[in-house]
Amino acid sequence: METTLGEQLLLLSLDDAWGYEKEPAKIVWAVAAASLVELALAGRIEVTGDTVLVRDPAPLGVPSLDEALSDITGYDAPGKVKDWMYHLKKPAMSGATDGLVDKGLVRRETKKVLGVFPVRRYPAADGSAETAVRERLDAAVLRGGTPDDRTAALVALLHGAKLRKLAFPDGDARAVESRMAELAEGQWAAPAVRRVIDAARTALTVMVATTAIGVVTGAA
Repeated sequence: METTLGEQLLLLSLDDAWGYEKEPAKIVWAVAAASLVELALAGRIEVTGDTVLVRDPAPLGVPSLDEALSDITGYDAPGKVKDWMYHLKKPAMSGATDGLVDKGLVRRETKKVLGVFPVRRYPAADGSAETAVRERLDAAVLRGGTPDDRTAALVALLHGAKLRKLAFPDGDARAVESRMAELAEGQWAAPAVRRVIDAARTALTVMVATTAIGVVTGAA
């Protein structure tokens, strides 16, 4: 079953049994960045400097991506990658969860915490798509295979958001990080796509670090 990069990231993040997100502060940024990478892979946007520009406003037929493209196309002035990630993080997460529910891959459940506060969970309903994603990642990273562009892009997003453990919880950390970095920095993509991925990874690194500092400061 065809899934978007954002949906794939969310599948890797969701606990299959309980449906909660692992690494939620990181995954939200990765899913937002994934929207931009998807649009770049489809030839809809490019990055000049750090500014996102529209190459082709034609919709893709994926609601969440078409909404993102429409926002970028209709904005008064070109925005930077990190600005669009801020703008897209909520709709991108909603689009990814809705997409997984609509495809029958997860179930949407609402439970009450302490009998009062409603909390949504997304336990697995069909594990076939996640299994396929993990197999592609294992082949590229653990077994040294040559990934297709979408798998390499997924590795780049996971690496930029420091989400190695979601994809490779049992792998040798040093070897996995080295291979992920090699793929993330490789010249497998066309130059226009490469610029978007590089800009998204840079923004992810900054945002994840900033989020971590905020969590530590808040805890203190």
